[in-house]
Formats: sequence, structure tokens, C-alpha cells
Amino acid sequence: MKAIIAEKPSVAREIAQLLNANDRKDGYMEGNGYCVTWALGHLVSLGMPEDYNIRGFDKASLPIFPYPFLLIPRPIKKQNQKGYQPDPSALKQLKIIENIINRCDSIIVATDAGREGELIFRYIYVYLKCTKPFERLWISSLTEKAIQDGFKKLRPGSTFEGLYQAAKARSEADWLVGINATQALSIAANQDVYSLGRVQTPTLALICKRFEDHQNFKQKKYFQIQLKHRKEYLDFASQSAQQWEDKKQAEQILRSIEREGRATVENVSIQTVKEPAPLLFDLTELQKEANRKLGLSADEVLQSAQSLYEKRFITYPRTGSKYIPEDLWAEIPELVRILKTTEQFKPAISTLKFGNFNKRMVNDLKVTDHHGLLITTKIPSALTAKEKAIYDIIAYRLLESLSEHCSKQVSHITLKVHHYEFSIKGSKILTKGWRAIKGILSDHNSNNNKNNDSHSNSNHVEETLIELPEFKSGDELKISQADLQEKTTQPPKLYTEADLLSAMENAGRSVEDKEQQKAISNIGIGTPATRASIIETLLSRNYIIRKSKALVPTEKGTKVYHLVKDQKIANVQMTAEWEMALDKIEKGDLNSRQFITDIKDYTTEITKELLSLSLAQENIPELKCPKCQQHNLIIKDKIIKCPDEQCNWMQFRNVCGIQLSIEHITSLINNKRTPLLKNMKAKNGKKFNAFIVLKDDHGTAFKFENS
Repeated sequence: MKAIIAEKPSVAREIAQLLNANDRKDGYMEGNGYCVTWALGHLVSLGMPEDYNIRGFDKASLPIFPYPFLLIPRPIKKQNQKGYQPDPSALKQLKIIENIINRCDSIIVATDAGREGELIFRYIYVYLKCTKPFERLWISSLTEKAIQDGFKKLRPGSTFEGLYQAAKARSEADWLVGINATQALSIAANQDVYSLGRVQTPTLALICKRFEDHQNFKQKKYFQIQLKHRKEYLDFASQSAQQWEDKKQAEQILRSIEREGRATVENVSIQTVKEPAPLLFDLTELQKEANRKLGLSADEVLQSAQSLYEKRFITYPRTGSKYIPEDLWAEIPELVRILKTTEQFKPAISTLKFGNFNKRMVNDLKVTDHHGLLITTKIPSALTAKEKAIYDIIAYRLLESLSEHCSKQVSHITLKVHHYEFSIKGSKILTKGWRAIKGILSDHNSNNNKNNDSHSNSNHVEETLIELPEFKSGDELKISQADLQEKTTQPPKLYTEADLLSAMENAGRSVEDKEQQKAISNIGIGTPATRASIIETLLSRNYIIRKSKALVPTEKGTKVYHLVKDQKIANVQMTAEWEMALDKIEKGDLNSRQFITDIKDYTTEITKELLSLSLAQENIPELKCPKCQQHNLIIKDKIIKCPDEQCNWMQFRNVCGIQLSIEHITSLINNKRTPLLKNMKAKNGKKFNAFIVLKDDHGTAFKFENS
């Protein structure tokens, strides 16, 4: 009998059905010599400080360096109590897995084929003190063919020892940095818990720095001159290369140009530019594109893509590669034929040249654990609106990738009036190539999302095509009109999720030391599989909020940023270097023990740095509990509450997207109403203004302006 351990029940069912293990039991399926069960994600975690009998948030205990690390069943918070307890569902499934392993001779690992999937199985294996041999099912798709091929090529478990060591090192490093930094800063704060982490804190620093650069930006006015011309029945304009801050000076130059009345062609540059077809999506690129075009968050994209994968409609989504191996190329025409059975893809497919597809996506050397994102041969059905949108984006990107390059003629004409330089830019598409499909995709999206105005923010924004007459040096152009244009310099754009994902992906490029930048230029912070969860963690910690399409820091997030921005914990370079070290561990080029030793040294430094900080306390007034009138209220970041458990009065600080300030709370308790709170957000997404009032029964309610 062989035990098969998948990551989720849906995957286990697909495998069991294929192997004819159809006898359903509680927590597994059995038959044909197999027991197929599942892990429900991370069933086993690293122990918390209390599991080592270490008192939490105690300065004398820091830094905490467990050796060895304890593995415990997944913990959940105790209801209405401090501390954690084992998750009952995790305990139950672990018992089922243990019983199955005891009955079987060997194990086939079928958790997701990546770093986290490997860790999920290995932690269960170690926790259960299992010694039985295991093999690895390593697949990029859940189609019947992919699973069958995978079972024919099962790999020895030892092949993935490097992957496990990297996953384990990542897990332990995150524990060491996260637990110690969080406790150190919270002790320094002496009031509330401030969570810090190896990846989340540098990411918060990126958002806060961009926000402050945006807020502190001093706009400046400047002036440019635009000239209008007409030649060969075509109207076009030229723009001054120079910008003037002094309006009077610009007006004098404008009058001088108007008197001259004509411009001379100084230089004519006409180039044919080839725009290569885009490569397939990796996860980060898919998240960026879906955020720009559909307004979906990185996490929504990942969840939809994961669901499509488990339904066998797309290949493994948590990929960091945009390429496919040579041996997969033969299957691509079949994928195109599958799409051709759907009416909406026919116009795009008609632009392709069968038998002469673009092979730019094929590169064995650039395929990582998994190849670029592809659709499968299974025709999708019963999709949610989000899943349909994600599937379509992936399908159209495949068709774009197979298309020829786009060829454009780009013109740059330089004119002179007196000694002032003006330029005319124009472009004309010679052969559309992949951009023909881009146009079809844009039309399809606008038809299906007429209320969504985010499509114009695509990576491949359609530029304005300007048809120009022929020019040659020495030509004279009459100036039909000259205008002075007043403009202002623009602040750095706030991060959207797409922009933040790019910044995380390319974090190494922000390093100032050129040699170090070269070493880590392609190393980002986080991985394609974890970046969405980092953004969601910052949102759940109330460090950032979504404001329209932008991510902006809260008061709490800004406070944490100012405390740690000059500390090592916020250093993007350090985090990027860690990702590089984990990659080396996976390849066997670095010992994981050495990495953890370095992490401990780093943790000692940041713990010392954070404990030495002095936190400016929020000026909290003494406010009597409105219910019992006996005790002063405790005001924390998320709640306001009476310390008396018998009284138990409580009020959340975040109400419909608005964080109640100390002034709001003081007014509510002393005056029985807050000031008017504007732009609160109802469940249906509509915004409203209201007062929060304290009722006679000590509860709170909204009171609207006109009521």
C-alpha cells in the first residue's frame, strides 16, 4: 500500500480518481493499492515562545534563539483569552495522516511543487517522526495527462533536499526576525503590539517612502511653447525642447517666434523599431496586469489563479518563469486549437501564422521550478467572473506570445526658430504583429467591463499614432499658431498594487552601491508566491489601506516606518540578499546552518536597535468608561475598552474604513458624539458622512447630517 499526500482535498480527489482509489473515507480515499489524503495547507508550524517556556514580550528573554526548533500542530488564537491552542481541524487531519502512513510501505509526496509545498510535507513528516521512504510527484498541471506523466517519472525524495533546506531556512529566519523584532518594538512601544517581519517591513518602507515623497513634493510651474503647422494637408504640432520657469521671459520668446512666423527643419530621424512579442506570464506579471486592467488585488489574482489550477484549466500559477522548455513546445498548437473552439478567441487566432509560431518563449535555461503560465487542454466551464477574466488574460497572452513582433516607424523631427529648438514626434505601425491581438483583448475587456476604467493602465499602453508628412533638412514650415502652455511638475505616483509588485520584484535595483546592485539586480524581496500575502499582511495589521487604486500608509504604519526606516530591519538590500542566499541553499551552494548563524547575528543587532528606541506615546487622555463610570478606558490601536471584564464595554477604532482619532474618541465619550466623519464606506461600497453617537444603552450608532 502506498500513501499519497496532496496539499488540498480538491487535488487529492483528482489524483484518487485517476488511480481508481474511489473508496471514500473520513479524511482520505482508498483503493487500487493507494491511500490518498491531504494536508489542508500548513498543518504543522514552528512553536511559539511559550512552547519553549519563554515568557513573551519580556526584555530579559530577548533575543530568543530556539535550538532545536519545535514543531507543533497549527495554532489558532484562543477565544476571549490570551495565547494559542492547537487547531482542532489540524489535529484531526494529522491523526488521519499518521494512521495512513503507519499502514503503508512508502509515501508519494503530491503537495504543490514548490518551496512551500515541500515544507508542508516535510514538517508533517518530521513532526510524525516518520522514517518511511518517499518519492516526489513533480508536476506543473493537474490535467489527467500531466498527472499520468508525473507518476511515470516519480523522483526520489532526496532530489529535493536542497529545496527543503531552503524552505526550512526561510521558515526559521522569518520566525527569528519576526518574533524578536515584533517583541522588541512592542516592548519599546510599551502600549501595543507592532508586528515587524523580514519581508513585510522593507515593503512597508517602500510604501511609506513613496507616500511621503508624494506628500512633500513641491509643485513648480513651468512654461513650454507649442507651435502649430500644416503641410501636405496634414495638421501637426511641435513642442519646445526648453522649459522656462519665468513666464515673462517665455512670453518675450513667444512674441519673437510669432514675429519670425516660420521654423526650419534642422534634423530628420526616421527609424524602424521592432517591438518583440511579450513572453508568457509569471505570477507577478499576471498580478500586475490584472491589477492594471481589472483592478483586482494581488491576492484576488492568486486565489483565482489557484482555483483555475485546481480545476485543471491552467498550469501551476506560483511560477517565477516566463519561458517553457523545448519538450513542451510540441503541445502548444493543441492549446491554440482548444481556444479556437471558443468564439471569442477566433479573431485573435486568425492573426496567427500556423506552422510559423514565434518561439521566443522557449528557453530551457530560463525555466525555473515551473514554466510560464499556460492554459491546459481542458475547456473551462462554470467559472466565476474573476476566474473567467484571469483565464482570458492568460489565454490572450499565450496568443500574443506566439505572434510576430510589431514593427513601427518612429519619426523624430527637430526644428529651429532663431536658436530655439522644437521637436515633432510621430509613429506609424507598419505591421501590427502581436499588437493586433492586444487590440482584440482591449475590445473584449471593455465590452465585458464597461464600468471599469482601469484598462487604459496596461503595461502596453496604446500610443497615439501621429501621421506626418515627409520632411527633409532645410525645409521651412509656416507657423500657423504659437501658444504658451503653463504646466506643473508632477509628484511621484503613489503605489498601486501593480507598481508595488514591480518595486518588490526589482528591489535590488534600488541599492546605491553599483557592485552590490549588480550582484542582486535580479533578486527582489519576497517571491512570486509570497508577495500577495505580504501586501495582505500589511493591510490586516492596519499598516496600510487601499485608497482608490493606491496603497497608502495609516498613522500606525507611518509611525512604525519612522521608527525603523534607518534600522537594518527595513533594509531592502539585506532582504534581497537573503533571497539570493536561499536560492544558493536550494542549489546546494550554501550551507543552511551558516545562513541561520548569520540570521542570528542579524537578529541580535536589530533586537538591540529596536529595544533602544524611544517611542513617542500617543497623547492618551483619561476617559471614564461610559457604562460603568468606574474605570479609565484602555485605548489601543484597534479597540477602546473598559478594563473591567464584568463591565466589558468596547468600541472598535476602525469604523467603515475611518480610524477614530484620540480627538474623535474624546468627543464621543465627553460629548456623546464624534465630529462629522466624512467618506465612510458602507458594505455596498458607497461613501457616506455621519456622526457616531453614544446611545442611552451605551452602545453606538450613526446619526446622519440631515436626520
